[in-house]
Amino acid sequence: MSISVTELEERKEGKDLYSYQKGAIDKIFKSFDESPLDYHLLYQLPTGGGKTVIFSEIVRQYLKNHKKKVLVMTHRIELCKQTSNMLTEFGVMNKVVDSKANLSDQAEYSCFVAMVETLNNRLHDDKLDISDIGLVIIDEAHYNSFTKLFKFFSKSFILGVTATPLSSSIELPMTDNYDELIVGESIESLIENGFLARAEMFSYNVGLTSLVVGANGDYTVKSSEDLYTDNDMLSKLLQAYEERSKGKKTLIFNNGINTSLHVYDTFRRAGYPVAHLDNTNTKKERELILQWFKKTPDAILTSVSILTTGFDEPTVESIILNRATKSLTLYYQMIGRGSRILKDKSTFSVIDLGNNFHRFGPWGDNLDWQRIFKSPNYYLDAILSDEELESNFRYEMPDELRKEFSKSKDVHFDIQRTYIESIRSGESSKVVLERSIEQHAKICIENSEDVYDALGLAKMLGDDIDFRIQRYTKCISKSTYNFVEWLKGDYRKKLNAYLRSNFDEVFEAIHGYPPED
Repeated sequence: MSISVTELEERKEGKDLYSYQKGAIDKIFKSFDESPLDYHLLYQLPTGGGKTVIFSEIVRQYLKNHKKKVLVMTHRIELCKQTSNMLTEFGVMNKVVDSKANLSDQAEYSCFVAMVETLNNRLHDDKLDISDIGLVIIDEAHYNSFTKLFKFFSKSFILGVTATPLSSSIELPMTDNYDELIVGESIESLIENGFLARAEMFSYNVGLTSLVVGANGDYTVKSSEDLYTDNDMLSKLLQAYEERSKGKKTLIFNNGINTSLHVYDTFRRAGYPVAHLDNTNTKKERELILQWFKKTPDAILTSVSILTTGFDEPTVESIILNRATKSLTLYYQMIGRGSRILKDKSTFSVIDLGNNFHRFGPWGDNLDWQRIFKSPNYYLDAILSDEELESNFRYEMPDELRKEFSKSKDVHFDIQRTYIESIRSGESSKVVLERSIEQHAKICIENSEDVYDALGLAKMLGDDIDFRIQRYTKCISKSTYNFVEWLKGDYRKKLNAYLRSNFDEVFEAIHGYPPED
C-alpha cells in the first residue's frame, strides 16, 4: 500500500476514500457478485482503519445498483446513532429501528439501522418487514448476540465487519457462521502510512495467580476487584502513571466498577484531574464527563469496559490497562482507543498492568488472522497460562531508580537460574538468597561513597527484593503468606548487616583503593 501526501491531505469525512478502503470495497463486491445470495462474508480491519466508512460506501453503491434493501446491525445504541450519521453523510437515507421507533413509514426507506436486541424483539413481534432485505451488515461481528438472527435472513448476503475475527465465545467459533474471511490492512501498515499512531508499550509485571477464570473464559470481576483494589496495586498504578503518563490525556480501563472508583479516589487524593465513568451513569452525566475529558488537556478518565467500542477521542495520549484479560479482542479494542492520529500526535503510550503484553504480544503484531479464523482453538490453546508467564518475568528497575545505580553495568539477578545451579551442585537452596544479597550489596556499594550511602540505596530496592522473594518461594514450592512476609523482612535485615560488615572490603575490591575516612 502506498499513500501519497496529496491523498492524505485531501481526505475528508464523507465520500472521499483512501486507496486501501477502495480496494477493500472492490474485494467485497467481487465476493458478492461471485457468491450465492445467502453467502456469509467476514471482513477484518483494525480499529481506526475506517470500517464504518467502508461499509457506508458499500451500502451507497449497493442501493444504487440493486433493487433490494439493506439492514445494518450493531450491538449498542451509541453505535446505532454513529452508523446512522455516517450513512447520512454518504447520502443514504436510513431509519433507526430502536425501541421507540414508529415503523408506519418503513416502506419509504431502503436502509435500516438497528440494535440487535431491539431488532430481535421487532422481528418476533412481526413489526418490521424484512422480506426485501438483500444485504445485512453486522458491525463488531465477533459478538455472538447476532447469530440468533441469522435464521431470519436465509436469503440475504451477510457481511460481518470486525477488527478481531475471533469469537467472543470459544463454543461459537466464527468459522461456523461465516464462509470466508477477507483480511484488510495490518496495523503496522496503517501506522507506516500515517493512518494510525504508534503505541509505545510499557509493561509492569503483576502477579495474577489469584485471578479466577469465569464461565465466559475471562477473569471474573470479583477476583479482579480483590487484586486491583489492593493498596499495593493502586500504588503501582499511580507510580506507573507518574513515570510514563503524567501530563498526558489518559484513559484507564478496569475490570469492575469498584476498582474504577478506587482508582478515581487514588488519583483525586494525589491532586490529578480525574473522572470516573461506568454504565450506571445517566446519559446526561456521560455527556458532561466526556465533554470535560475532551477539553481538559491532562484529564484522566477511569472507566469499566464501556469505552472499548463506539468511543472516538483522538486527543487520548495514554492508555492504561489496569486489568488483565484473556480476550484478544478486548486487548486490541482497549489499546485502539489511543491509536487515532492528529497533526501533532503520531505516538501514544500504553501502560500494561495485567501482563496482557506478554500474553498476546505487541499491539500491531502481524497476527495470522486467517489461521485464527479457521482454527481459533489452535490460537487460544497456545496462549501462555499466568503461571507460565510469570515464570519468565524479570524485574526491571524504573528509570528514575536505575539512575541511582548508574555505575552498575547490570543490576539483574536470576533467582531461578541460581536455584537450579545450586541444586545441581548439591548445595542448600539457602545459598540462592545469600548470593542475591551479595549481588544487591555489590550494586549498592558500587554507587556509594560510604556505608550510609549504601544503606540508603538498599532501602530503594524494596520492589526488587519482593520480586526475588516471590520467585524464590515458587522455586522451593513454599509460599504461605506468613512465610513470604518473614522472608522479605529477614532479607532486608541480612542485606543491611552485610553492608555494614563488608562495605570497606567490597569497596576496595571494586575500586582498587579503600574508601575515604
